[in-house]
Amino acid sequence: MNRPVDRADDNRKASRGSSGSALKWMLDNIVWIWLIVLVLIFGALNSFFLTIPNLQNVLIQATVLGLLGIAVAVSLMVAEIDLSIAANMGFSSVLGAMLSVQDGMPWWLGMLIGVLAASAIGFFNGLCITWLKMVSLIETLAMMIFLQGALLAVTHGKTITSMPDGYLWIGQARFFGWPVMPLVFLVVLLAGAFFLRKTVPGRCLYAVGGNLAAAEAAGIRANRIKILAFTLSGFLSGIAGYLLASWQMAITSNQGSSFLLYAIAAPIIGGVSVFGGRGHIVGILGGVLLLTVIQVGLAIVAVPSFYVGMIGGLMIFVAVAIDAIRVRMGAG
Repeated sequence: MNRPVDRADDNRKASRGSSGSALKWMLDNIVWIWLIVLVLIFGALNSFFLTIPNLQNVLIQATVLGLLGIAVAVSLMVAEIDLSIAANMGFSSVLGAMLSVQDGMPWWLGMLIGVLAASAIGFFNGLCITWLKMVSLIETLAMMIFLQGALLAVTHGKTITSMPDGYLWIGQARFFGWPVMPLVFLVVLLAGAFFLRKTVPGRCLYAVGGNLAAAEAAGIRANRIKILAFTLSGFLSGIAGYLLASWQMAITSNQGSSFLLYAIAAPIIGGVSVFGGRGHIVGILGGVLLLTVIQVGLAIVAVPSFYVGMIGGLMIFVAVAIDAIRVRMGAG
């Protein structure tokens, strides 16, 4: 007697389940959907957008933003945030360049010292946040302001040029007509994917960010993992600083300051949770490519630069909203 009613209930549940699964799939892959749609739109508005030279330009610009995006993602995975990455990038690059230009140091040694300095700054951030229990948002904000002032003091407001050819090679070299610099981003992506998925420290990042109390109960030394996360963030900032200086062939007194907001937005758009414990390299890549396509596409179709800033802020807002919906659906 009740079989027709039961079947109707089952059909409704199945329908709700399929629609919920479809919505979840869309939210998980929204970055790639946006990317495809925007590529088609910009390609229709200006045929140059789909050419090989512009594709190379997108890859070059995505390299620096991608390294900074991964740097932000590493700190987000442990439920913290590093706002000093862009300033760290600028300061470490000017340190390495000045050692090469003014002090006559070999370019590779100057570059190495700059990257090590950026890593040390990240390590110091981690110590302050774990040992002194400082709030990462405020501590890294203070470090950002300090490094911005230090960069201005070191450069005296001037632009540094005339860097050694070896220092500039990676940013200018081409192989069969294709830029070499994006290969660094590719190597970092592969290394990051391996680290996060196949190593114990990488898995511990997820554990600490997902549930700190449970991670500590399981014997994970959360403070060490957080220090590692901020050290890696600083290291990636140093690499990004060297690549940016090599590509631009110059270092300004506000080097890298425009990257911060997009570097924060890229991993969040790509699925890295602001609440910690979730994210993957493929999603970060999608977020980086999406924001780079937006910047390059708006420039090609001659949209005024101040609208680009507005769109960047809107993207961050949308990304956080989508992340909140993901978390609610996961809890449900």
